[in-house]
Parts: sequence; C-alpha cells; structure tokens
Amino acid sequence: TSAFLSQKPKSELVRTSLRLLTSSAYRLQSECKKTLPVETCPSTDIQLVTQQVIQCAYDIAKAAKQLVTITTKENNN
Repeated sequence: TSAFLSQKPKSELVRTSLRLLTSSAYRLQSECKKTLPVETCPSTDIQLVTQQVIQCAYDIAKAAKQLVTITTKENNN
C-alpha cells in the first residue's frame, strides 16, 4: 500500500479519495486525542467528540471503499 501512496496517482478520483482518507485520518487522530486525560478539559463535550470520531471513521471507510472500487475497475481494464 505504501508504494501505491508514494506514487503520484494519475486519476483525479484516486487523488480525491486519498485526500479524504488522509484528512480524515488526521481528524480522527485529533478527535481521539481530545478524549485523553491530559488533553481533556472540563469544557470538552465528549458526546460531540464521539460524534466527530464516528464521522471520521465513516469518512475513512468511504475513502477506502472508493479506492478499492477505483483500483478494482482499473485492474480489470
């Protein structure tokens, strides 16, 4: 997979999916850090953070599915 990610994809769909995957992974990491005792402040809304984590995970799954669909189509051509 890292070889795939290190190459500059020609397909705009692949680039878009990779951008979504990357940005969602960074967002997921950031949201999860908010739940750690060191980073949690009294004003942290855990329910909101949980919703954000779920949304990030959904976006990662969506991007991964797009990549699988695109690469499967390209490999079958």
